[in-house]
Amino acid sequence: MIKRLVSWNVNGIRAVHKKGFLDFVKEYSPDILCIQETKAHEDQLPSELRHPEGYFSYFSSAEKKGYSGVALYSKDEPESVRFGFGSDRFDTEGRIIIADYPDFSLFNIYFPNGKASAERLDFKLDFYNECLNQAEKLLADGRNVIICGDVNTAHKEIDLARPKANENVSGFLPVERAWIDKLLDAGFADSFRMFTKEGGYYSWYDLKSRARERNVGWRIDYFFVSKKFLEHAVSAEILAHIYGSDHCPVTLEIEL
Repeated sequence: MIKRLVSWNVNGIRAVHKKGFLDFVKEYSPDILCIQETKAHEDQLPSELRHPEGYFSYFSSAEKKGYSGVALYSKDEPESVRFGFGSDRFDTEGRIIIADYPDFSLFNIYFPNGKASAERLDFKLDFYNECLNQAEKLLADGRNVIICGDVNTAHKEIDLARPKANENVSGFLPVERAWIDKLLDAGFADSFRMFTKEGGYYSWYDLKSRARERNVGWRIDYFFVSKKFLEHAVSAEILAHIYGSDHCPVTLEIEL
């Protein structure tokens, strides 16, 4: 049985709803849909977004209105769902949903952006390390783990159009890229790179400069799969033709 997982930073779920979000859901019919940057509390959403037909739905919102937030839509009801890492420092911004399924645990995460200040960069790096710590605990318990979402870092030069111009910019700093190396060394694989080796594929584009029209982007949205589970991965793509956000949806198909 093939299961289709989709992750998408929608840059405002109410905004993307007006641009055909539910038409996308109906067309692609993901078994699991992970949404980042909802920018809304659940009670601010219309019923068709709170409870799309055929899906169980879960939301984690920031204490601050109109900021951050993640959502999970799933055709199958997870065995359990957690909203955070269990730390007030990381859990107040609504960035984390962890869902346990029979065959794997799924992290749906909107990772912090480190551009605003040195303090936010430190927060981002600490958040990264806590995410890996949580994932490694599950791996140690024998669980398969999938980590998806907007990671807010391009890993290699191939993952952004202008690496030299951005080598001192948060999102491509050596210390941020080194964490992805650490994640891979801990037993994960970048699923997209399993199937696509060449460059020119990006998942985020600056809207102000019309970068998408010129394909000047960054690949910062990922599905990382624990290596024991890799044999189940059958495809991974970036849906560059899907509009509605400054990010493109990314997909992972697994065979169970």
